[in-house]
Amino acid sequence: MEAAPLYRIGELSKLAKISARTIDYYTSLGLVEPAKRSDKNYRLYSHETLLRLQRIEEMKKDKYTLDEIKASLDTWSKITPEEQISLKLTEIQQHLTQLEREVKELEPVIKQLKPRQANRLYTSLTPQTAACIEALMLLMNKSSLM
Repeated sequence: MEAAPLYRIGELSKLAKISARTIDYYTSLGLVEPAKRSDKNYRLYSHETLLRLQRIEEMKKDKYTLDEIKASLDTWSKITPEEQISLKLTEIQQHLTQLEREVKELEPVIKQLKPRQANRLYTSLTPQTAACIEALMLLMNKSSLM
């Protein structure tokens, strides 16, 4: 059986597409930690650390503070995979509920648009956004607006 790869900080930095200095900072905050040290005392990081760094960056894009990210990651590391899935599905459901509320707020405004205005609005959407809106409308059992 092949051993899991370990990365020096420079390698991890390239793979994660973040600076080694940022990884040092995250290490000092306790967001990540080296799996072990090499014979020459280099910090070696596991593949799980790479996944953790990717999760941290995703959460930062979602406007979480580093304290909130640390609390979330600490919670995740203390629960079973089944609990993680359950929590994530609950989080997605809450997000979906919020999106449904926002779509409902837009419905009266959209209904007041003239056909030409509505068409111009829909053509300015990216395909991904349009697909997302369509999926939300289907989930809400609404007829298609597009």
